[in-house]
Amino acid sequence: MPNTKMITQLHIDSVCLQLHRKSIKNLYIRVLAPDGQVHISAPLRMSEATIRGVVIERLPWIKKQQLKFSQAISQTTSTKNTEPYYYLWGRAYGIKIIEHIGKQHLRICDDKLCLYLRPNSSIQDKALVLDVFYRTELKNQLQKMLVDWQVIMDVSASSIGVKRMRTRWGSCNTGTKKIWLNLELAKKPIECLEYVLVHELAHLLEPSHNHRFKAYMSHFLPDWQTRKALLNAASLAHQQAEES
Repeated sequence: MPNTKMITQLHIDSVCLQLHRKSIKNLYIRVLAPDGQVHISAPLRMSEATIRGVVIERLPWIKKQQLKFSQAISQTTSTKNTEPYYYLWGRAYGIKIIEHIGKQHLRICDDKLCLYLRPNSSIQDKALVLDVFYRTELKNQLQKMLVDWQVIMDVSASSIGVKRMRTRWGSCNTGTKKIWLNLELAKKPIECLEYVLVHELAHLLEPSHNHRFKAYMSHFLPDWQTRKALLNAASLAHQQAEES
């Protein structure tokens, strides 16, 4: 039997939604990067009233996801062509260099990252302090998440480390149960870090990215696809900002 499909548009509470009717059993709502478009997949025989009812119940979640995508993009334009800035958990910060006699360190001062450096410090010194700061932030968040998620998923990683990775957000050696996460995740929204962590822990249950793996992801983290799209949108926005 062919997979019949019909596409229409709905407007609910100022939100424009693209409705795809398919030969499926359940209704699915997706908020897509980078501009937060809403796609609904619904069974062919489901009434529009039922669809509207489900969407209205999910409107707070839909608007929350759209806001995240909007913020990820708008941060690049709000600080464009001004002072250098850096991201922490999806938020853009200006940076302030403060000459300091003593241990070099960094702390958050309202909307800036205050970098305390000794006089005549090099670019390498600045990069090292930033690196230590991001590693500390990322490891602190991981400590909070890892214990809970290992209990929820009934898995146990032998260890979890942080390093710079060029092409991956994370990796999992299913033999040794060693997990690595990309240091750059400290710059992305915290929901993205949780998505990558759950993704790698799920590989302890299923090594490949097959249907079984996706079923685990949907069970433990139902909005994992939205978080993945958010990570991609934030990465694109940050890359465009660095190139501008």
